[in-house]
Amino acid sequence: MGRWMCKHLMDVGHTATVYSRTPSKCQPLVDAGATLVSSPREVAERSDIVFSIVGYPTDVRQVILDEKQGALAGLRIQSNSDTSRVLHRPLLVDMTTSEPFLAIEIAEAARAAGIGALDAPVSGGDVGARNAALSIMVGGDQKDVDAARPMLEVMGKNIRHMGGPGMGQHTKMANQILIATNMIGCVEAMMYSQRAGLDASLVIDAVGQGAAGSWSLNNLCPRMVKRDFEPGFYVEHFLKDLGIALAESRRMGLALPGLALAEQLYLAV
Repeated sequence: MGRWMCKHLMDVGHTATVYSRTPSKCQPLVDAGATLVSSPREVAERSDIVFSIVGYPTDVRQVILDEKQGALAGLRIQSNSDTSRVLHRPLLVDMTTSEPFLAIEIAEAARAAGIGALDAPVSGGDVGARNAALSIMVGGDQKDVDAARPMLEVMGKNIRHMGGPGMGQHTKMANQILIATNMIGCVEAMMYSQRAGLDASLVIDAVGQGAAGSWSLNNLCPRMVKRDFEPGFYVEHFLKDLGIALAESRRMGLALPGLALAEQLYLAV
């Protein structure tokens, strides 16, 4: 996803410095003119704004908060320099689906250094990233959101400021809860239709525009009917997301049995 998001920014004229823990993933961007460096810190030292998108909260902590090679360490150098900047202050935008409390920790550490930080998880997967059609849920200070918005609008079509630090991540948790529990209904409806002797494609057409309609029904169920199970997202990453949502629910004193069931089914997968 990061490859496509970065390429869209380059296509509108931004200069990019890139890093991946798997350097070969950066090659298409290097071929397009990006500069490859060997650490998140080096990216930050060369950038007004740093975007990160990785797999797990532990990865977020490593690439952003590592005291020696993390992006925040590099942005501190930027913040203390006298060089002119495009933005009102150096800015870090983490687009990983991660833990709300980690987003708050990053924002507090950044604020102490005079740096802006946004949590901006996305929905839309690899296809949405490739087509610049992501939904982006943003948490952080309004001035930082305003500074980042022109670049976010290059990557996505639906940019929403949801509140202070961590609120982007909370919104993404609501998104994942909806996807996970809706998927149960989609799968069971397709199984029921097939067992009843219906043409499942006609069922999708009949109910997809009514109250039962959903993105998953109209986009994923036709693939199920065709036995097309080509993956677009790692189950392991979705389980990570559901685990975060369940942990936050317990912290808030919420019982979400539908989410718990969905997690069990994805764990079985």
